[in-house]
Amino acid sequence: MTTTTTRRPATDSVLTEAVELARDAAVELADEGHVGEHLGFEVEGERLVTHYFASLNPAYRGWRWAVTMTRAARSRTVTVAEAVLLPGSEALLAPEWVPWSERLRPGDLGVGDLLPTPADDDRLEQGYAQTEVGLGDDGVDQLAFWELGLGRERVLSPIGRADAVDRWYSGDHGPHAPIAEAAPARCGSCGFLTLLAGSLRPLFGVCTNEYSPSDGQVVSHDHGCGAHSEVMVVPGVAGSAGPVVDEVAYDVIALHPVEHPPGSVDDAADPEDLGHS
Repeated sequence: MTTTTTRRPATDSVLTEAVELARDAAVELADEGHVGEHLGFEVEGERLVTHYFASLNPAYRGWRWAVTMTRAARSRTVTVAEAVLLPGSEALLAPEWVPWSERLRPGDLGVGDLLPTPADDDRLEQGYAQTEVGLGDDGVDQLAFWELGLGRERVLSPIGRADAVDRWYSGDHGPHAPIAEAAPARCGSCGFLTLLAGSLRPLFGVCTNEYSPSDGQVVSHDHGCGAHSEVMVVPGVAGSAGPVVDEVAYDVIALHPVEHPPGSVDDAADPEDLGHS
């Protein structure tokens, strides 16, 4: 078995001692006050050495000037090959660049913005395509829900539908939202729920209760809130009492004078005379 070893280039004393020449090259790119102390050197290759200097520019703290020096064989004349400003281990760097299609988040699209959709977007398929035949996992006849897509070149694909289901069901309008866990009943039994059409009908609907925080939003059937249509409200307002009926005693009030026949009890001059002849 043959072992291959890589020989490290020898340190070139002529290049390692050319610190001032390297500093002059860094100062030429920056201002005099922006090139700091010599931080050392690194042997890049045969007769190739890079000197490092601290950057004093307040906008580039933690960065360093890198000046690469070289010379021809059997020559003591040193030349500058490259001088650049490089980040150090403590440099403040911008985040890694991410394409706009990956940076986009829900809610970023504003008035007047245009969002192009890739031709190969796997969330969409041709409007005349039929990729599912027979019964789905939910027992729904996929052929019965086939969307011909007349007037639309592309319609929602199975991948796009699955993404939407996962996003809606695990979001703020699914069964695990705090408001749903505290709700007295589920949206599936609420009169304000309008069911969706197609294959999403068994799972989702749209809330139409203007007093609900989900008004106009797609909600799962097992979502819920305190504005359920069957929540009964106890009549009456705290602090206002109804009329009190005294059933122990009562007063008889004559609405008009009562005439009694002569000799009746009511004509007696004195109640003590009652019973005497």
